[in-house]
Amino acid sequence: MAQVTIRINGYAYTMGCEDGQEPHLQAMAAEIEARIESIKALGGQSGESRLLVLAALLMADELHDLRLSQPPPTPPAQAAAPDPALARTLLRLADRAEEIAASLETP
Repeated sequence: MAQVTIRINGYAYTMGCEDGQEPHLQAMAAEIEARIESIKALGGQSGESRLLVLAALLMADELHDLRLSQPPPTPPAQAAAPDPALARTLLRLADRAEEIAASLETP
């Protein structure tokens, strides 16, 4: 497990993540930091907890809007009806493969 130190609002946090996920974790921290900086720019300087809650709410709002803007997922297409001729051919091939395997096993 990898260890990554991220900085959010001037505080360092050491986090564990799967190996190879370090850049992703750093990118997520940068997104949070960007929201905090935008809150500070609006004059919303307040306690650490409040800044983090506001940043989380901004991100949740963006996620909500993103979900609303995407069309609902379509149900998976139904599988085509099985082809009886193909099924018979596959059974014959399987039987033949078993015959070959059996003939190789017997001396």
